Amino acid sequence: MDFENARFNMVEQQIRPWDVLDPKVLDLLFHVKREEFVSDDQRLIAFVDTELPLPNGTSMLQPKVEARMVQDLALAAEDRVLEVGAGSGYVTALLANLASEVHALECDPAMADTARKHLKKAGIANAVVHVANGLEGLPSKAPFDAIFVGGSLPVAPLALRDQLAVGGRMVVVIGDEPVMRATLIRRDSETAFSETVLFDTCISRLTGFEAIEPERFSF
Repeated sequence: MDFENARFNMVEQQIRPWDVLDPKVLDLLFHVKREEFVSDDQRLIAFVDTELPLPNGTSMLQPKVEARMVQDLALAAEDRVLEVGAGSGYVTALLANLASEVHALECDPAMADTARKHLKKAGIANAVVHVANGLEGLPSKAPFDAIFVGGSLPVAPLALRDQLAVGGRMVVVIGDEPVMRATLIRRDSETAFSETVLFDTCISRLTGFEAIEPERFSF
């Protein structure tokens, strides 16, 4: 398979049409090899427009969703970033190439180890993968300039929001099937936050956040 041609088609046919136009992000998608962050039997489908299953039952987001969320964080080179849900480490690598420091949380120890191996192979030295439930964030390293949440949630956890620095941004997909919205939450001051809906989507639930799921009525 011609991986470079597949990568080009992914960017031009999936990602650009989703309003991912930042040259830094587009260039990065050619630099970070997505096929190196999936299992051997998935390398041939690493660029398809769908979520890919991970060994622990979670999913790797669609390429266009990953790219759009990374772009909309508007990272600066000096930013410190928290990623919730490291998965295979692919988005971790994207974030690490755009920011100064990334702390990625992964609740599955085996998946965290896989992410570390992928990052090491990719030459990423400014990202650390922590085994932790992302519900509480990482208070010992807060505040963060940006937070990336790699799965959908019913609501944005207050603990994560409160770990943003003033001027910091969090991108998170909020809601329930079939209606979910990628949302940018900005900390405008010590006590004030603002929210902007970026786009509608529907992605897999982030694991480990069952405590904040609302009660459902049954009949």
